[in-house]
Amino acid sequence: MRGTFARRDASLAPGGLRRALQPLLAVLSVVGAAWLGGLVWFAESIPRDRDSVVPTQTTDAVVVLTGGPARLKAGLAELEAGRARKLFVSGVNPRVEMSELLRTTGQTSNAGECCIVLGYAADNTVGNAAETRQWMEREGYRSLRLVTASYHMRRSLLEFRRAMPAIEIVPHPVFPEAFMRDSWWAWRGTLSLVVSEYHKYLAVLLRDRIAGSGT
Repeated sequence: MRGTFARRDASLAPGGLRRALQPLLAVLSVVGAAWLGGLVWFAESIPRDRDSVVPTQTTDAVVVLTGGPARLKAGLAELEAGRARKLFVSGVNPRVEMSELLRTTGQTSNAGECCIVLGYAADNTVGNAAETRQWMEREGYRSLRLVTASYHMRRSLLEFRRAMPAIEIVPHPVFPEAFMRDSWWAWRGTLSLVVSEYHKYLAVLLRDRIAGSGT
């Protein structure tokens, strides 16, 4: 009996515990390295400047995902330049009216309201894609220019292409001044935003992988 307990005590000694945990630590190290490498890839793939925007291509619609006046300004500029028939703003707060929304861009007149449609049903990116798909089907449109923040574009494209595989989608990122793209790791707010978007992007990939394996 005494020898049995001695062997058990030896297995719980620091050296034995380290040996027992080595496989788990190795797996965690690999997972951590993969996560970090993926994060760096994701951050570096975020559009850096306006050279990534397709300036002249015409589409049936411009679709703006709410989240700041810069997005709406970019969408309005495309509409006014004649590069789309209508502008659809997805994810608008139900309490916000057209005139109030336009005032956030500095536009005081209601000119062009005939060609601007507000969508009130969406409260996330999945909802944006579903709401836009329904509107595109009603209009009979086959192409759109998607306007959203640069850090949000990759995930938005996943959701929109999943919801509308037959629709041509032209990405049009905008570049918030508060988003420090070139040194994203050095700014707490930007780093937090990049990590959050990265996790959401991975969640979309995992969801689609699970959905695909179940079909």
